[in-house]
Amino acid sequence: MDLIPQLRASLLAISLPAPSTAFLTTLVASRSPPPPLPSLIATAKARLLACDLAAPAALLDAAMLPALPAAAMAADASSARLSRDVHVQVLDVENLSVSRWDQIEELEAVARGERTRGRQVVRVAAGADDDAAVAPDNDGPRSRRDAVAAVAGPSATHRLVLQDCRGNRVYAVELRRIDRIGIGKTNIGEKMLLRAGTVVARGTVLLTPETCLPLGGRIEAWHEAWAESRLQRLKDVVGGRHTR
Repeated sequence: MDLIPQLRASLLAISLPAPSTAFLTTLVASRSPPPPLPSLIATAKARLLACDLAAPAALLDAAMLPALPAAAMAADASSARLSRDVHVQVLDVENLSVSRWDQIEELEAVARGERTRGRQVVRVAAGADDDAAVAPDNDGPRSRRDAVAAVAGPSATHRLVLQDCRGNRVYAVELRRIDRIGIGKTNIGEKMLLRAGTVVARGTVLLTPETCLPLGGRIEAWHEAWAESRLQRLKDVVGGRHTR
């Protein structure tokens, strides 16, 4: 079997957006002899998950990349189901189970190198990631890139802003908990597959483990900008409510 059809079939088998023939041809021809198939799959997967679906720069096959149906996205549409699989990318994620004031206080604490454990204020261990334990009396700076992963327990509910291949944006809310969605888990620019049968109600996509498949990836510049501006955006929202 020719290498390019093999590569395309392997990528589609793991639910990635359909790659263009030009992209696969360039990838295969980049070395002589071509790398092994597993290496090509890994490289293609990383490139596809890091691209902008709305401006894919010839990486994707536009003819095989359906958009969200306009009729289903209308705010006055009571309920509809997607008739086919649709790939989207994440532009924002918010934990609705934690108040914005609590999120602001936690972000400000992290900026000071602190985090609370019960009623105790502790220093965050240098280099610790979002799910790592914090340690008292351990000075040192902590990266704010993915700071404050609010505890996403089984009862947490997240709201996302999703974008399709045509740049259409839509809110999405967890109808039932999806373990791979959460602050510190979901990256900005991450790709997701909304399966056929996904329910859209009043212009909002309802996410369930059966219909939403997180694929991973991220767009680095988007993610960093989102993380760095998150505290100010929360303050703007809270401040706007109090000035009305």
